[in-house]
Amino acid sequence: MKKLILSALLFTATLTFALPKTGNKVEKTAVKEAVQQEKEALPKPYDELEDADAKLTKLIAQAKKEGKNVFVQAGGNWCIWCLRFNDFVQKDKDIKTIVDKNFVYYHLNYTAKNKNAKAFEKYAPEGQKLGYPFFIVINGQGKTTNVIASGDLESGKSYDVAKVKKLFLDNVAKK
Repeated sequence: MKKLILSALLFTATLTFALPKTGNKVEKTAVKEAVQQEKEALPKPYDELEDADAKLTKLIAQAKKEGKNVFVQAGGNWCIWCLRFNDFVQKDKDIKTIVDKNFVYYHLNYTAKNKNAKAFEKYAPEGQKLGYPFFIVINGQGKTTNVIASGDLESGKSYDVAKVKKLFLDNVAKK
């Protein structure tokens, strides 16, 4: 029995030292640098100085006039997943067509300097618990009809086309 235990310990120790280390400092630094380069290359759709509450008031009036909903992407230019989602929507022709036809699209900025607290409190008081980006759907009467987390839409370092298309189609204004 002692030989069996000793053999198991020796085998475990050998594996511990023989297997490559993941998550080391060099690897983490390389990942951070790659993400930073990706951030720099992507368009920055968030206006970091804008009064979102005032802007949303105008967009809701526009949506009412056009028979659409306002689709709000909450986040910031600091958020890689926010930038990826925006880029994904702009580059997928089918999704972009659905969005342009059915929504007034808005990027609601959240940063330390401009938290847009009034807009967040008014339209999605619990939304920030979802992580970024998250989405708010507002109808032409200014009522929030849906608040959606984005995590389930992710696929690798991008988004799942079918899931994102369904997200938009499920939130089209009822006519």
